[in-house]
Amino acid sequence: MADHYEVLGVDRAATTDEIKKAYRRLARELHPDVNPSAEASERFKLVTHAYDVLSDPQQRDQYDRGPQPSFGGNANFGGFGDIFETFFGGGGGGRGPKSRRERGQDALLRVEVDLDEVIFGTHRDLEVDTAVICETCNGSCCQPGTAPVTCDICHGTGQIQRSVRSLLGNVMTSSPCGTCRGYGTVIATPCVTCQGQGRVRARRTVAVDIPAGIDTGLRLQMPGSGEAGPAGGPNGDLYLEIKVRHHDVFSRDGDDLLCTLEISMADAILGTTATVKALDGDIDLDLKAGVQSADILTVKDRGISRLRGSGRGDLRIGIQVVTPTKLDHKERELIRKFAETQKQNAPTLAHFQQGLFAKLRERFLNV
Repeated sequence: MADHYEVLGVDRAATTDEIKKAYRRLARELHPDVNPSAEASERFKLVTHAYDVLSDPQQRDQYDRGPQPSFGGNANFGGFGDIFETFFGGGGGGRGPKSRRERGQDALLRVEVDLDEVIFGTHRDLEVDTAVICETCNGSCCQPGTAPVTCDICHGTGQIQRSVRSLLGNVMTSSPCGTCRGYGTVIATPCVTCQGQGRVRARRTVAVDIPAGIDTGLRLQMPGSGEAGPAGGPNGDLYLEIKVRHHDVFSRDGDDLLCTLEISMADAILGTTATVKALDGDIDLDLKAGVQSADILTVKDRGISRLRGSGRGDLRIGIQVVTPTKLDHKERELIRKFAETQKQNAPTLAHFQQGLFAKLRERFLNV
């Protein structure tokens, strides 16, 4: 096992500040965002682990003293299990060599969809830059025609045993082999394509079916579509975080769609018919005479398909009567004559009708 002080490049008498400075310097050099190579990634893990140990005074003191026997203070000698695990590698039986194959990391992608795509769902082919199995060695990490060889230091066990004097006498301690790093084998001829990692960075296409009714902030999990693991290990998972783009006309309230229909004062008085373009086709509307601003027209089953369940939400259309602001002399005379035929009351205050505007206010709050 690599010495933590050597990994950080500091003296064993280094201060906490010196250890911190050494870690920061190496982290800036080896961090995956700066140096994406596999070798840098492995060194970064060693550097991080070394810093975690040496930056903690208690862990550093224990590391400097080396393996120490410990006895439980109670009468049932419950600490002996830990003693045997420390000295004999887990109850005296040994842990054996570890596998090079590891599960790949999960990946996260952010996907934007349009509101009309949410109604019935959509399909996307996404380009993903990720780790894939090396085609040259097929994940074996070795140059084709070669294979890992048994480590001649630990003889394939992955562990090195040493005799240490202690309160119990001479006991055997076990630690990972520094030559093979605990794998029990050594790759004498690494694959030149993947540098002995069994995987390479590549761009691949992932086919995704985005379900109807998806909303901003929801995540889709695609098992086994993440990064390939080292040495042919299983793939991680791919997570897709969804964002629904803003629409200039329609907004969303759960499974319902909301919009506003502006009509003229004449159409509000006399009534009219109108054909409007919805996200999934035209809709014919019948506006009755006397329709008021803030009235709500509900078109059943023209909203968004429900993510969990069957059917669709509704399309709710808020009416806004537009009062003309620019009239010529003739138009003003017509309005004046119309007003003279009506029995007009002076403007008076009335109770505020909370429910009248609440539905339209929801439309703006959900934009």
